[in-house]
Amino acid sequence: MAKSAADMEAAADDQVLASRLGYWTALSTTVVGVATLAVAITTPARSGPYCRSACISYPYTDVAAFVPRDYLWMYPAALLAVLFVTLTACFRQQASPTSTVAARIALSLAVIAAAAIVIDYGVQLTVLQPSLLKGETEGLSPFSQYNPHGVFIALENVGYLATGVAFLFASAVFAGGSRLEQGIRWLFLGGGTLTLAAAVLLSVRYGADLDSRFEVASLSIDWVVLLVGGILLSIFFRRSHP
Repeated sequence: MAKSAADMEAAADDQVLASRLGYWTALSTTVVGVATLAVAITTPARSGPYCRSACISYPYTDVAAFVPRDYLWMYPAALLAVLFVTLTACFRQQASPTSTVAARIALSLAVIAAAAIVIDYGVQLTVLQPSLLKGETEGLSPFSQYNPHGVFIALENVGYLATGVAFLFASAVFAGGSRLEQGIRWLFLGGGTLTLAAAVLLSVRYGADLDSRFEVASLSIDWVVLLVGGILLSIFFRRSHP
């Protein structure tokens, strides 16, 4: 059935809105990505395979002295996950008919990833922090961010793996012939492939001793992709509707 003039006008308005929102979201993604990396890199590893000195051991609850310093990076990281959902929704609006399904899957995976990450960090910020400061540490060990095989790491693994797979499906949206679209496409393909490769290789290599190895690898890859992708996507949205 042919679309009416009103339907086509509404669709055009939606694309303009998506381009404007996408432009500002892409810029925000880059800024927040830089902030997240800066704060995370300067936060020392206090347990797990990357800890070098004064490492915390089980039950991982004698850490009140590190509140809130060790938790600051979670604020921009949670915001970055939400920005990725918004960004995916915006470029989904730009998808061609042949890439609509892939764009929908990318958005669905972005929502799953953001839900896992935001819930994970929300628990740390609103449950673990005050509990540690008040000395209410019974039963906290499985949820501590310092536990290299606890719930915190598990949810991060789910969230950042889903983000990487979302990159792979999102790359299908940018199938145009321009150098900019090809750059975005290869950035997403590369990031998604590296995330999946890290999941497989590290799991095979370390097995039950995986600890935080995949978490560190996947979030590093995903944050860099979002940081660089934010720059490229801001140009893409700007060109879509100047």
